[in-house]
Amino acid sequence: MLREQHERPRSFGRRDAARLVFAAALIMVALGVGVVVDLTPANPGYSVGVKAPAAILAPSDATIPNAVETKAAQDQAAAAVTPQYDYTASRAEQIAAVQVADLQLALRPIDDAFALSKTPETRRAALQSALPTALPSLSSDNRTILLTLDPARWPTLEQSAENGLLAGERLEIKDTDLAARQTALAHQSIPASPALTASEEQLIESIITPLFVANSAFSETITKQARDQAAANVVTVTDSVKAGEVIVDQGHLIGESDMIKIRYYGLDKSSVNWGRAAAGMLIGTLVAAILLAWVWRFRADYWQRGRTVLLIGLIFVVSVLAMKLSGGRTFWLPYVIPTAAAGMLLTLLLDAGVGIVMMALLAVLAGPVSGSSVELSAFVLLGGFTGILAIRKGERQHYFIQAGLAVAIAEVAVIAAFGLLGQHDATGVLQLAAVAAGGALVAAVVTLGSFALLGDLFGILTASQLLELSNPSQPLLRRLLIETPGTYHHSLTVGNLAERAASAIGADPLLARAAAYYHDVGKLANPLAFIENQASGDNIHDQLEPEDSATILKQHVPDGIDLAYKARLPKPLIAFIPQHHGTAIMGFIYGKAREAAAAPFGGEGKPAGKAAADAVDQRRFRHGGPRPQSREAAILMLSDGVEASVRSLSSRDEATIRAMVGQIIQERLADGQLNECELTIRDLDKISEAFVGQLLGMYHQRIAYPQSKVVESGARRETVKK
Repeated sequence: MLREQHERPRSFGRRDAARLVFAAALIMVALGVGVVVDLTPANPGYSVGVKAPAAILAPSDATIPNAVETKAAQDQAAAAVTPQYDYTASRAEQIAAVQVADLQLALRPIDDAFALSKTPETRRAALQSALPTALPSLSSDNRTILLTLDPARWPTLEQSAENGLLAGERLEIKDTDLAARQTALAHQSIPASPALTASEEQLIESIITPLFVANSAFSETITKQARDQAAANVVTVTDSVKAGEVIVDQGHLIGESDMIKIRYYGLDKSSVNWGRAAAGMLIGTLVAAILLAWVWRFRADYWQRGRTVLLIGLIFVVSVLAMKLSGGRTFWLPYVIPTAAAGMLLTLLLDAGVGIVMMALLAVLAGPVSGSSVELSAFVLLGGFTGILAIRKGERQHYFIQAGLAVAIAEVAVIAAFGLLGQHDATGVLQLAAVAAGGALVAAVVTLGSFALLGDLFGILTASQLLELSNPSQPLLRRLLIETPGTYHHSLTVGNLAERAASAIGADPLLARAAAYYHDVGKLANPLAFIENQASGDNIHDQLEPEDSATILKQHVPDGIDLAYKARLPKPLIAFIPQHHGTAIMGFIYGKAREAAAAPFGGEGKPAGKAAADAVDQRRFRHGGPRPQSREAAILMLSDGVEASVRSLSSRDEATIRAMVGQIIQERLADGQLNECELTIRDLDKISEAFVGQLLGMYHQRIAYPQSKVVESGARRETVKK
């Protein structure tokens, strides 16, 4: 029965451990190189006023105090503080007392004039004599009021003047405002009272106005303290920065605020980034472990081939190193690295599943390894997936150009999307788009130029190799055509059948055709031992014992392997030579052996004859194998059997052909020849229909042309004469 599509994971053995150690060592070396890069101190030479040689990106999220903007805010707050004065209530009280005392001293001659004068005339003369000294600034109107004042009113006026001076001087009087405020203070400090007339109030104001002095002077110390306090009350200005955010774009001048962020992250120092190195090693190890585990779990056939594991590891290592060495330099360099080539190469050399897993893991590493953000991860992932979808199998060179254009479109779309999110300005988007398009074309060129070479180095068949090997001008095919024309024609027919069947079930049609062309090259060693090359009609096996015939017929397999190695055919193609027969029995020769063994006893129908026939060792008439290990090898086995059987039919109508095809498939299935490949019952149905369709096209009935009848009649007459 056929092998199940989904098998349980097999146990992990010594050979698996050896491969794991080898692959892990290779990957660890690559990651170690990346760590060395991280541990190499480098001074970028960043300073204020210098152009950034590459985009400076924030390595992590942070809230950074902005000293420049904070200082500007503090300066603004300090400038808003008005000049401060040294006024105090106690000091004003002291000054007021002194001024009142000065007033009393100045008015003493006036007091004496009012107190000592007996007559109005003497009082007037005494006042006129005292006024120039006591009240020199008194106006003529106020002098008149004073000279005509009732002596009994003077004590009240004098007391009001002292009270007014005392009250006004207690208020803050700035030295800068003294001249402007003296009159207002005098008027303000004399409250309206019915005890005083308007002229008396005017006189009092006139007396005390020149006596007001400043009790508050500008204090530089107090002003500085107030401004310092205002600056201290300003909340520190901070900048919220996200990981991967552009601090300074390439070619832009580094400003003071930019330099604060650069210093915060230590990007201006020649220091070892231990954290980044450890993080890179940790995530790289995890990704490598997942990659190897996936290959072991889901691609066991690849895991068993050491060179295939080496290929996967090599592509991974080269890709990681390329991303690592491009990170932290010019901002566009990571976008020109042809990472999409990794997925396309693995798709061409192995399968799309390996390519998809590789690109997904490289995208995980792209951000942290190159020091960038989510954008580069999306760039690598979507560009790589697009390349895998577009590359096909690489049979034609224009497929590579198409894949490169598809990758370019996808990568430019990613850049445009992040540009719309504010990651880049219009100029940056255009620059990166041009770089990405160039990188995509480089990826196509790298894939085209290296996939055939890698296929040769690692023993993997590529489409270009298969096309070359299928060319009739190949030396072995030329020998088949010349030395064994029957085998050559048989191989071509088997190739047609195999290619159509492989296309029907989604296998590799090019591989199936190329394998069919070379599966019988061993017949070159003894062409006449095979009936298709016996033009004379004499079959040498009619004169040989069945066991000898079986030995001769089986020998074409090892002979074919020897010839294939001498011709330097790829090993995967050579593997088809023993698998195209598997361990199948040579039915015709085995039947002859049974008949020969039973003949002395009267034939197989007799009990003794049947026992003798059953005693024939079937193993001597079986091919050495192995059984088909792949779908293409199984298709080749079935194509080979179907072609030979249908050719032997005398009637090749659809019913007969369909019956023969079904019989061959059932015989191989019952014999266990298809147990080690991944064909399903549904695949066998599709293969059967493909065979029938191809054979009907090959053996369809043609119109009998008149000249053909003439030739046939002449041939018969010649035969009768002989």
